[in-house]
Amino acid sequence: MAKINTEYSYSNPTPPAVRTPDRDLDHLENSLSRTHSPCKETWSGLKQGIAMDTRGRAESRRGSFTRQEPARLWRLIVSLHVWASRHLHHREQRPDPFLERFHGTELKEVSSQESNAQSNVGSQKPPDRERSSWPLAKNNANTCNNSGKDDKARKEEKEKKEEERKENRLKQEEKKDTIVVDPSSNVYYRWLTVIALPVFYNWCLLVCRACFDELQSEYLVLWLVLDYMADVLYGLDVLVRTRTGFLEQGLMVRDIAKLWQHYTKTLHFKLDMFSLIPTDLAYFKLGINYPELRFNRLLKFSRLFEFFDRTETRTNYPNVFRIGNLVLYILVIIHWNACIYFAISKFIGFGTDSWVYPNISNPEYGRLSRKYIYSLYWSTLTLTTIGETPPPVKDEEYLFVVIDFLVGVLIFATIVGNVGSMISNMNASRAEFQAKIDSIKQYMQFRKVSKDLETRVIRWFDYLWANRKTVDEKEVLKNLPDKLKAEIAINVHLDTLKKVRIFQDCEAGLLVELVLKLRPTVFSPGDYICKKGDIGREMYIIKEGKLAVVADDGITQFVVLSDGSYFGEISILNIKGSKSGNRRTANIRSIGYSDLFCLSKDDLMEALTEYPDAKKALEEKGRQILMKDNLIDEDLANAGADPKDIEEKVEHLESSLDTLQTRFAQLLAEYNASQMKVKQRLSQLESQMKLRGSSPLPYEGALEPETKQQ
Repeated sequence: MAKINTEYSYSNPTPPAVRTPDRDLDHLENSLSRTHSPCKETWSGLKQGIAMDTRGRAESRRGSFTRQEPARLWRLIVSLHVWASRHLHHREQRPDPFLERFHGTELKEVSSQESNAQSNVGSQKPPDRERSSWPLAKNNANTCNNSGKDDKARKEEKEKKEEERKENRLKQEEKKDTIVVDPSSNVYYRWLTVIALPVFYNWCLLVCRACFDELQSEYLVLWLVLDYMADVLYGLDVLVRTRTGFLEQGLMVRDIAKLWQHYTKTLHFKLDMFSLIPTDLAYFKLGINYPELRFNRLLKFSRLFEFFDRTETRTNYPNVFRIGNLVLYILVIIHWNACIYFAISKFIGFGTDSWVYPNISNPEYGRLSRKYIYSLYWSTLTLTTIGETPPPVKDEEYLFVVIDFLVGVLIFATIVGNVGSMISNMNASRAEFQAKIDSIKQYMQFRKVSKDLETRVIRWFDYLWANRKTVDEKEVLKNLPDKLKAEIAINVHLDTLKKVRIFQDCEAGLLVELVLKLRPTVFSPGDYICKKGDIGREMYIIKEGKLAVVADDGITQFVVLSDGSYFGEISILNIKGSKSGNRRTANIRSIGYSDLFCLSKDDLMEALTEYPDAKKALEEKGRQILMKDNLIDEDLANAGADPKDIEEKVEHLESSLDTLQTRFAQLLAEYNASQMKVKQRLSQLESQMKLRGSSPLPYEGALEPETKQQ
């Protein structure tokens, strides 16, 4: 204790001992003034502690031991405060583990940078640690510097994220700016039309120019212009293919890298590259009169076939187009065969025998037109297997004629088969309709129907065929999905259905259901659509024609109904209290041929089961119409439930119960069958276990000698 007191009560302190705290304070103030705001509170507390510590040291010179303890206690409190603030600061900067799942790499990089910065700061030791009198202040300064570096790292991270966002935005804008061609669009079809022209040009004229020298030499400039224009279009077609989109998971792919990768994996890419090889550079060595060097351009044939396929799906006359396409294929084959015949004749020698082309020294056979027409005539006679050509003489001539005959047989079979199928398809609807008429005629003759009625039936069929109303809409649209089927029905029938008063304010879903249930019907002149007193099971909407409301005699006309009129809507609603019930109240007769839409009561009630609110609204509208016309009995309307409705509900419950019983019987039969299978399986397992238990185990024989020895 005496040593401690004498140490702190030393009367002549050295100047460095007094100046060191001041230098440290200045150094700390300068260093901490450059840090961020999170260290201000720590620095204020630290400054107070330093001031008290200096005062405590100044007073300790007088040997006061009691004032030394509060200073140490305060230093301890300040150090604990700094330690707690530093750890709380690190906890706040700790990344969310949930975000690490999505940005794991970025967060790990930032955390590693922060940890490296902290480790570097922590590893930096002061150069004069032994001379320093304020280790606590320097530790706090390091902590503030660490937080400053953490803020810098966070700023750098934010800047990186902003740059990445900008790059992503630029990429998205580039994707939007890139032009991608939809294969189902009109632009793509127009491009197919353009690229099909040079392909067809090469397929028709290259072989002709290679075989007929005069054709190549006389129009050389024209061929060079057309050839290199075709090459330019071939190159543009490669660019179009690289920008042609395709569907992936139902969405159009617009990424250029994916489009290029998809294109390079196809066979079309290889054919396109081979077709663009500049083989005509051999002109510089062989001469310009060798168009056969450009035969690699024929590899672009896939574009021509694609154009034909697209045109067939787009045209309104597919059968006519198929016949024309078939004739075009045959003409191209005959054209190629004619050119090959002339080339073989030139190779063997003109006029050397009776089979080859005659000697061109004769002016009659020296003309270019006669050369081509004679070769085309010979090719046509050979490929159509008519055979009125000079017989071959040499072996190569025989071989060529045999090949031509085989190709001709295939062409003839193809022509007969395709033309026959096309004609049958063109007349399929007529043949089917005629079969129906014939069957009805046979039935009427068998049943001895009157001639007047038979004539009316035949006229009705003639009207249907003349006005193209023989098509069964349900049969035609059955292969379409329900969505497209509903859209077609809405497009055709919705405006007609909206004309009915009771359906004008109905839900859109109910209107769609009703539109799908409308059935077109045709009535001939003098037919009764309904008679007074009949039970109403359908309502009718007039699409075309005129109907008359007539008296009981069928002659007197009260009102004439025309297009857009409707009737019978009240009778199919079964409104309680109606004086007429569900009976017809008038006679309606067709004046001429009339086209009507029919909606049955069962279809309406089936649609209304899913729309109970709409059913109530329809009944209320029908009740108001009846009240307006004074055709409703209010006493019956306000009475209890209709017995007929109860009977219908009971019948519905009985039918549902029958269905459930049938289903239960099926389930019971399946359960019994499965139970029998399980029992059979268990019995088999028991028999197998018994067999295994009766047979000796493999190791029992080995154990018997040991037991005997014992």
